[in-house]
Amino acid sequence: MSTPVISTDLKDLTLLHRGKVRDMYEIPGHDDKLLMIATDRISAYDVVMADPIPGKGRVLTRLSLFWFDLLSDILPNHLISAEVDDYPTVCHQYRDQLEGRSMLVRRTKVLPIECIVRGYLSGSFWKAYQKDTNVCGFALPPGMRESDKFPHPLFTPSTKAEQGAHDENISIARMREIIGPEMAERVADVSVRLYDTAAEYARSKGIIIADTKFELGMAGDELILIDEVLTPDSSRFWPLDEYVPGKGQPSFDKQFLRDYLSSLDWNKEPPPPPLPADILARTQARYEEALERITG
Repeated sequence: MSTPVISTDLKDLTLLHRGKVRDMYEIPGHDDKLLMIATDRISAYDVVMADPIPGKGRVLTRLSLFWFDLLSDILPNHLISAEVDDYPTVCHQYRDQLEGRSMLVRRTKVLPIECIVRGYLSGSFWKAYQKDTNVCGFALPPGMRESDKFPHPLFTPSTKAEQGAHDENISIARMREIIGPEMAERVADVSVRLYDTAAEYARSKGIIIADTKFELGMAGDELILIDEVLTPDSSRFWPLDEYVPGKGQPSFDKQFLRDYLSSLDWNKEPPPPPLPADILARTQARYEEALERITG
């Protein structure tokens, strides 16, 4: 097992953004491209943990590459290459930090909306539903249980928060105000199509995609799929053979880590608590199992 990558340091490139998981670099002389690196950092409750999950960045990258390929007929994406040999020469010296966990991508204007599609009643929507069956402008059927399947997938946008802040669920009407009615309709339609195709495929591999978050951007006049796609970080994956509605489900995502953290006397603010070796190992195993099931 290679050494976990917690942070990258590419001195001849310009660090544009260090997110919860990804480091994004500008490449001198290549203004239309970006270098995106998935580290082994993991966050929960919008706090980045001090302890990494070994190999996690490679799992996220391989899954994203798989889904980009599978979904390319529905929407083009920002991937140029994930092979270091194809990157600009200045990047080659950092091969040890890039191999298997990076992508050279097209630079886009990112839409200021998180494109969330929900197939099942879970997470923040379940919490809100328990108080009022009308959630973010959606009149949901009465009498639904936690983890019940919706009659049709719901497109439920949210705002894009700065790091450390929480995204906020918004109505379709509010999204229209932010990005315009025509773009809002286009984004909602394509997000549900992406989800439907992925969910049908995943189900054939024994995984329910309960919900997921897509990022979209504009490359000139072209709407494209960007960032990561359908990973355990951006989605709720449940094992189909263990699915029992009416309660929370076991998952392949970081819910396992969240459940551990919620058992602690921790206020969900930095600094994060240290993570025991067995929690790290079991979280790593869930990510790797998701990769193995989906990609074969």
